[in-house]
Amino acid sequence: MAAPRDTKSAASAIALVLAIAVTVLLAACGGSEAPIAVAQPVLVVHPGDGMALSPAAFAGEVHAREESALSFRVGGNLVRRDVDVGARVHRGDVLAELDPSDLQLQARASDAQLAAAQAELARAGADRARYAKLAQQQLVSRSALDAQDAAYAAAAGQVRALRAQRDVAGNAAGYAQLRAPRDGVIAARQAEAGQVVAAGQTIFLLAADGSREVAIALPESGIGNFRVGQPALVELWNAPGKRLPARIREIAPAADPQARTYAARITLLAGAGGVELGQSARVYLQGGTDAAPIIPLSALQRTPAGGAAVWVVDPATRKLRLAPVRTGSFGSDGVPVLAGVGPRDWIVAAGGHLLHEGELVAPVDRDNRPVPVAARAP
Repeated sequence: MAAPRDTKSAASAIALVLAIAVTVLLAACGGSEAPIAVAQPVLVVHPGDGMALSPAAFAGEVHAREESALSFRVGGNLVRRDVDVGARVHRGDVLAELDPSDLQLQARASDAQLAAAQAELARAGADRARYAKLAQQQLVSRSALDAQDAAYAAAAGQVRALRAQRDVAGNAAGYAQLRAPRDGVIAARQAEAGQVVAAGQTIFLLAADGSREVAIALPESGIGNFRVGQPALVELWNAPGKRLPARIREIAPAADPQARTYAARITLLAGAGGVELGQSARVYLQGGTDAAPIIPLSALQRTPAGGAAVWVVDPATRKLRLAPVRTGSFGSDGVPVLAGVGPRDWIVAAGGHLLHEGELVAPVDRDNRPVPVAARAP
């Protein structure tokens, strides 16, 4: 009965030895080969791809570049209005007229005052001549002659003053007619016949012929991203999809105290025909330096020093390198890159927190197609 037990023990020992041998063999085989590197798929984009087509949009209204508030230089009763809103006028056309009666009476009164002053000047001149003869004969004192000279000078000064007043009154009589200073269109009317108006009170708003521009309001939070001369695109509400070239002409130096926005004027460039006054429009602005490429916010990474960086794919080795970048003002979904990468570099658009320096990747585009990073576009 002892023989079977010895046989079982020997079999167990042989099985254990075989198991150890297999384990050692497998361990030896595993250590003789290096691990195979697997390329990690990553989504890559060019800086600016898909971002430049979504600029900030601002609602506005079409205006003339030159808008003049027309008013009378004198006050009076508005007796006649010859044009309506929308009328086309030419330089020198009479637009409205005041009652000239009072102005004509003032002109006649000035004429009468001037005539009286001229008569007084003639009398003073005659008196001075008589006193001059008497002074030669030593019949009057020298001081008496000086008094006559002073009286004559005063009368002459009075004549000059009243002549100037007569000219002013004559001009005022001519101011009873309001004339168009240039060719254009009446954009607004703010007075009606029968109304008593003051000097300088606006009667019409004249939109002069010439270039057209769009008035918009820029937000206070991003005013530093816009500058005079920056390119823009204008899309009219009645012509969707058609964008006209434009440029920022002016930006108000101070914000509106109530709306906290900055008024801006966007001038339409040459060739933007068919734009009518008062049309609604949408203005598209990039909101930053137009030469700077824009990258998605998800592409930004933090460097150990706390700066900004992006993962760039090496076109020769398909390996990653972390490139520090200098960015501009952040937008809603992108940020302009001022330095660090070029517009034709392939950068990782998302998932950068899972990557590391020198990692081998398989770049793909947004349609999940492989990207030939080695064949870079010129």
